[in-house]
Amino acid sequence: MAEGFDLGNQLPELVRQICVSYWADPRTHHIDKRFLPSRTQIVRALELLIELIYPGYWGRQNLTQYNVSYHVGELLPRIGEILNREIYHAFCYQDEMQGRSPVGGADCREKARRLVLRFLEQLPAVREKLGGDVQAAYDGDPAAVDTSEVILSYPGVLAVTIYRLAHELHQLEVPWIPRVMTEWAHAQTGIDIHPGARIGRNFFIDHGTGVVIGETTEIGESVKLYQGVTLGALSFPKDERGRLLRGFKRHPTVKEGATLYANAIVLGGETIIGQSAVVGGSVFLTSSIPDGCTVTIKTPELSVRPGKNQSHHTLEPLSLDFQI
Repeated sequence: MAEGFDLGNQLPELVRQICVSYWADPRTHHIDKRFLPSRTQIVRALELLIELIYPGYWGRQNLTQYNVSYHVGELLPRIGEILNREIYHAFCYQDEMQGRSPVGGADCREKARRLVLRFLEQLPAVREKLGGDVQAAYDGDPAAVDTSEVILSYPGVLAVTIYRLAHELHQLEVPWIPRVMTEWAHAQTGIDIHPGARIGRNFFIDHGTGVVIGETTEIGESVKLYQGVTLGALSFPKDERGRLLRGFKRHPTVKEGATLYANAIVLGGETIIGQSAVVGGSVFLTSSIPDGCTVTIKTPELSVRPGKNQSHHTLEPLSLDFQI
């Protein structure tokens, strides 16, 4: 059996050095401050919300028409309590960081309570949108067995579900929490959707890994993205002091019915992908595409080096197929 590890006389000096590093850089510690939203609790609220959105698929099973109302009645207060506390902490933290006084007063409590109620009131509408997203995933993937498989296993559906919940909080101007939600989804699925993006109904991300959708992206209804698609900013203008300018449209607009295939990169706030347009795999775009157009890259030339004792082999030109 391995012996225990003992720092002995070195412990006080190591403690001192680490604490000195705290005081040397206030950007990387939260000490002598009272308020901060809890990432753990935000994720817990998110898990309960997903259970509420997809009853019987997440969390408790064996629900019936006779007991489901009790299930919902038990979940809502738990979700509300967590969100109320964390939103309150978020507003207090915001005040604390901006030097406002007093911090943590009745105004923060009332504001948190009001926004939680408004958020919970939006959940039926969020569920209605997500039903369309689930159907779009099933309709858009010939490998899908049924919508149950889509809900249980598709990372794109999970990422879009979390985005739609976080987007509602973002619209209510709740600080910090929406981004924590979507970055947790990013860690779980490899799909990065900023909660500020505006995404229409019947949205489907197939495969999903590596998809990036920036804050000011606008996506119409019935749009389909494949893995590795980036809807990003072309550049980041700065003010006279060299600081990044915020609050203007930096990301593309994708209109209704468009399809973007694997690893397509579309950049810029003025770039528009037209209605029902198709952007092929690995295409790089910084300019707009009209409605109904298809954009592809030229077929690459392939060179195959023969092995020992093999004659040279020439490949016929390929016809690229975007479907996966």
